[in-house]
Amino acid sequence: MSDVDVRELVVVHAGFGTAAVPYTDGWELQKRTHALRVDDVIPDTVLLMEHEPVYTAGKRTGALDRPLGDPGAPVVDVDRGGKITWHGPGQLTGYPIVRLDDPKDVVGYVRLLERMMMDVCAEFGLETVTVEGHSGLWVPGAPNRKIGSIGIRVARGVAMHGFMLNCDNDLGWFDKIVPCGIRDVGSTSLSAELGRDVPVAEVVPMVERHLAAAFGAVAALHRTKAQLGA
Repeated sequence: MSDVDVRELVVVHAGFGTAAVPYTDGWELQKRTHALRVDDVIPDTVLLMEHEPVYTAGKRTGALDRPLGDPGAPVVDVDRGGKITWHGPGQLTGYPIVRLDDPKDVVGYVRLLERMMMDVCAEFGLETVTVEGHSGLWVPGAPNRKIGSIGIRVARGVAMHGFMLNCDNDLGWFDKIVPCGIRDVGSTSLSAELGRDVPVAEVVPMVERHLAAAFGAVAALHRTKAQLGA
């Protein structure tokens, strides 16, 4: 991360639960926030939210990865890397709008986000692993079960898009696609693995703490969308 503003990480709660954010609204908020960060109007900022149900298809999504027929939620093509995935209630989605150091180490940034989610899962006593050749976070088994995904884009030195961590979402949504273009694996959530309900609200403060540590910030400072100026 950049030495500029390294001790300040702003966190914006964009909408949870009944205030879940339509994906296109969240994407517009990302783009406005990204422009402010590029111009150094704001420090590194993370947007946290739940989305209304939506499938988002990254630039490498193939025709066979997409749902057949009407999947019950819109499919939105986006400019991030990766393939298709689902966002929706019960899943914590985070968009770090952060300036990367020179030289830009995009792979290293992805590893940082994986490590952050791994540390969150460890707080719950859940062992997770990364898988060579595939970004994201997995619960080991036969087969491995994906619990967290990452898809990013870096433009003008500033990252956008980000990560998602399954908390207590309906896993049936993933059955309608080939999640992240990876066949013969399962999807899972903190609730499914721990055998109890783990709502997004319980996970948010852990994610904030581990994000601050990952980005070298003393603490996460909360602002509203209005205070952000986006």
